[in-house]
Amino acid sequence: MVERLLKYIESNRLFSPNDTLLVGVSGGIDSVVLIDLLNRAGLAFAVAHCNFQLRGTESGQDEHFVKELSESYGKLCFCKSFDTREYANEKGISIEMAARDLRYDWFEEVRRTHHFDWILVAHHLDDQIETFFLNLVRGTGISGLTGMKIVNGKVVRPLLFCSRKEIENYAAANRLHYREDSSNALTDFQRNKIRKMVLPLLEELNPSFRESMEETIGHLRETSAIYLQSIERARELCVRKKSNGETEILLDELRLLNPLSTYLFELLKPFHFNGEVVEEMVKAMEGQAGKQFYSQSHRAVLDRQVIIIAKLAKESITRFYLDETLSVIDVPIKLTFSTTKQTGPFQWNTSPMIASLDKDLLQFPLILRKWQKGDYFQPLGMKGMKKLSDFFVDEKFSLPEKEECWILANGEEIVWIVGVRVDNRYKITPKTRNILVVKLN
Repeated sequence: MVERLLKYIESNRLFSPNDTLLVGVSGGIDSVVLIDLLNRAGLAFAVAHCNFQLRGTESGQDEHFVKELSESYGKLCFCKSFDTREYANEKGISIEMAARDLRYDWFEEVRRTHHFDWILVAHHLDDQIETFFLNLVRGTGISGLTGMKIVNGKVVRPLLFCSRKEIENYAAANRLHYREDSSNALTDFQRNKIRKMVLPLLEELNPSFRESMEETIGHLRETSAIYLQSIERARELCVRKKSNGETEILLDELRLLNPLSTYLFELLKPFHFNGEVVEEMVKAMEGQAGKQFYSQSHRAVLDRQVIIIAKLAKESITRFYLDETLSVIDVPIKLTFSTTKQTGPFQWNTSPMIASLDKDLLQFPLILRKWQKGDYFQPLGMKGMKKLSDFFVDEKFSLPEKEECWILANGEEIVWIVGVRVDNRYKITPKTRNILVVKLN
């Protein structure tokens, strides 16, 4: 079995013989067999053990056993105890999820602190098959049927080539001592139900069931790679990043994809939109622009030609007062202020990022705020007043653009739609003596 392990490591290019390894060891049969194989293979490793304090005195006995086992191999042993139940309650997650998070976070901390190259865990072929069926029962996409990765970041699973039965036979043949976790005999956990009830039935139907499943999962992993390549091509075609941090999905390009809902689900996955919301979005794509959809972290707005995706703001700042002595502000946007006198014909700067205002018409403090319904102003160059909402429609502002728009106001009157248009009432005229120049950086 040592030769099979080394061949598996080499064929999958898991790590080099000179790399240093940190091995997660619970004291159970799987991890005990793993360190025995690594030791016989002459690979350099140390041991890491988590005491989750979930099984009373058994947990302490496990820790003591792992320490003695490590000493028998002459290997360094790292141990840490966790209040797993308290952590699970704080995070609102299951005990199993809490233990997994605590385990891998601590393993990575030890790896980085002590400069190990890789973290090894003892998952084997049966674990892989159990994961497949767990995901299948819960409902999953193709990626959920590809099982655990052999290499995931710095975590390596070098025993995925062998079954639980092979591990048991190896332990018996080499008279290895290990700890039995009493919870493994229970069937109240989903994984244990699959292990104790489902897999034996499938093996009755097909004695070579495990080998067939290993081959099937391999095919699904290859299929997933092709699938993901197609998604990435669609992403290049449809998705556009904007300088303001927003993301746009081009609707004309998106509509060319089939099945549309599957592509859209994958394109929106980084923004945490679930399948139900994506289906609602697809149905709404032919309707009126402006419909909004939410995930836990982002908002998507169906605009005329794009889906606009923006991160949800943690807080909404609505109003700032700007004193006459200010020269620059950085929050909520960066503006610079300067004053000059008009001594001759005024040269207009046509950039919408700069507002040149008749300072003598202003009363300080000026107000920097978000626009609100009922706002109106006199756009530069026009004689009449215009509702700001109508101006946005004329200028084809999207909903996020409207919501991100800031107004510089003189009391109740709009002076400048920042970065867009100055109010005609505050423009520079031949009668202007003092000029306030405000620049959006």
